[in-house]
Amino acid sequence: MADNQYTFENEQYRKTYWHTCSHVLAQAVKRLYPEVKLAIGPSIDNGFYYDLDSPFAFTPEIMEKIEAEMRKICKEKLKLERFELPRAQALELMKDEPYKVELINDLPEDEVISFYKQGEFTDLCAGPHLDSTGRIKGNGIKLTACNAAYWRGDSNRETLQRIYGVAFPKKAELDEYLEKIEEAKRRDHRKLGKELGLFTLMEEGPGFPFFLPKGMVLRNTLIDYWREVHKRYGYVEISTPMMLNRSLWERSGHWDHYKENMYTTVIDDTDFAIKPMNCPGGMLVYKSEPHSYRDLPLRVGELGLVHRHELSGALHGLFRVRCFTQDDAHIFMTWDQMKDEIKNVVKLFDEVYSVFGLEYQIEVSTMPEDHMGDEKDWDFATETLKAAVSEMGKDYVINEGDGAFYGPKLDFHLADSLGRTWQCGTIQLDMQLPERFELEYIGADGEKHRPVMIHRVVLGSIERFIGVITEHFAGAFPTWLSPVQVRVLPVTDRAAEYADEIEAKLTAKGFRAEVDHRSEKLGYKIREGRNERIPYLLIVGDKDLENQTVSPRHRAEGDLGAMSYDDFEAMLTEVVATKEKK
Repeated sequence: MADNQYTFENEQYRKTYWHTCSHVLAQAVKRLYPEVKLAIGPSIDNGFYYDLDSPFAFTPEIMEKIEAEMRKICKEKLKLERFELPRAQALELMKDEPYKVELINDLPEDEVISFYKQGEFTDLCAGPHLDSTGRIKGNGIKLTACNAAYWRGDSNRETLQRIYGVAFPKKAELDEYLEKIEEAKRRDHRKLGKELGLFTLMEEGPGFPFFLPKGMVLRNTLIDYWREVHKRYGYVEISTPMMLNRSLWERSGHWDHYKENMYTTVIDDTDFAIKPMNCPGGMLVYKSEPHSYRDLPLRVGELGLVHRHELSGALHGLFRVRCFTQDDAHIFMTWDQMKDEIKNVVKLFDEVYSVFGLEYQIEVSTMPEDHMGDEKDWDFATETLKAAVSEMGKDYVINEGDGAFYGPKLDFHLADSLGRTWQCGTIQLDMQLPERFELEYIGADGEKHRPVMIHRVVLGSIERFIGVITEHFAGAFPTWLSPVQVRVLPVTDRAAEYADEIEAKLTAKGFRAEVDHRSEKLGYKIREGRNERIPYLLIVGDKDLENQTVSPRHRAEGDLGAMSYDDFEAMLTEVVATKEKK
């Protein structure tokens, strides 16, 4: 690694730095609590962790002691030395560490068994590591959490304690990172969902979210936008059954390869499954009538509710649920239409993400080892994906070997206002499902041909996307999307009737407005409206009644001054129509 690569901008160096920190963490624990047994300690995307088997819980006070010891180890500038041992000597060295012994025994006979030593501490490890603990800045270290973890991810094995940490070369970088973490907690969609009355999760239905009235307004407004965009881009919409019989899922391959994630039942002595995805139903719709080359490309969208069995420990608010609405679309086309259709989808994605202020990176995932179909077809499809993106002036990165088994794909990784990335949109080419379902069209030559198809989602799922934008906007949704757009606050009893007239006018124009008639102080009502992230509070008093004006207060811009009702309505109409991000 060149000297100019010893920065956190270099992913390899960053991971090496954090991996070394995990060893410093383990060394600190063993110095303070020799009875603790070591499991594993890797670097991860946002820091590092170490799994430990301890007879006591790692309390916040103990974590502080470990952190202090880690800083001391960094100051000692201990050299990290790699060495190798034959299996018998390796087992002897680790005889007091049962988890390490298990790992050694599970290594292939011909695999090198390597260790890293720093001072009195030695750990089984393949590396790489920094050359000295002195490379780590002690005041840039922070242990962030301690959670339970199963040994080797197996719920039938020992329950360990996993200490998470993060570290940066400069304390200022650590402080900035920790502030982002705190901001992320403030934006947590589970917290905001409850505070804003959007959705709730109940023990009677783990993984099955309940949408509340305001959440349904948000959801339906998002769906209305989805439908408007797709109509402009030439899509038709269908709806397929939520439950279909076993023979369909065997034909699609799900019964053999995905059954453990599906909910099944028996009807009239026939096995049925609740759909985990919409694709097979979409294939049946295509087959329900004959098609000509003149019908293609055929763009078919579906907002389909799907169910997948997720482990309870993996459930997370709206991000990981057991039922969700996929904004699917399947595009049936000829091979020579492929590039233009990919461009059309990317253009649609670009428009949608821009409306929400979400930047994105495109990833091209290529043929995996376990794939179906001719490699020539794969090569053509992959090169077409790349060419389509390049011709649109967009960059992409290659994700080698991570395509679906039936075709290559484009994944869209969205970056929110905190710089976090979310994988939502995907465009997958499929050369296999049309074959499995024997899809056909009559070509210009009068002969039968097999179409190729695209699977694509732009939002990913309605539920997850709502979670993403809730955190992206910190609950302050743009006015066009906000469950309540305007709240009218009458200051006096005389102005109360005028407030109702304003609310009636706004509602008649299609705006979401309400009046707060409670006998609370105006300052309290304003604070509450601000906490609820309502875009516009219209304050009306006796003077407004006399002059037929309103005094709007915007949640970000503050007091906008008195204006006529007509001027306010015109301003609101413009903000909503253009989908301004305010």
